[in-house]
Amino acid sequence: MIDGPELCVGAVAVRDDAILLIRRGTPPGQGLWSVPGGRVQRGETLAEAARREMWEETGLEGEVGEAVGWIELIGRRRHYVVVDFWVTVASDAAPTAGTDASDAAWVALEELEEWDLVDGLLQFLADHRVIPSSPPE
Repeated sequence: MIDGPELCVGAVAVRDDAILLIRRGTPPGQGLWSVPGGRVQRGETLAEAARREMWEETGLEGEVGEAVGWIELIGRRRHYVVVDFWVTVASDAAPTAGTDASDAAWVALEELEEWDLVDGLLQFLADHRVIPSSPPE
């Protein structure tokens, strides 16, 4: 039986041709890299949730901007609706892994294909023009 749908957010922070990623420390996607994010808590706006999740998972503060886009993820037991937001990081401090993250890093946009990303992230980033789309083969 599927729970949900659960409303979630992601924080898309790009600086100096690099994107802020965390390695997920818990399921779903444990061990894979993703943008910081998670569930929206009761009484919390989407922007507040994106700011909180980025702080909790990376130790970095940021200003939440416009929505990048959204995606619906439906699995055997979970149904998530994820809205990703542009976030401008407030400082040049290095990220530090926090709750639900086992690592955090700025990753060069041109190197993303070499990283073990959560399913669909690379395509989402291309579809929403965060990274250039690959030319058709």
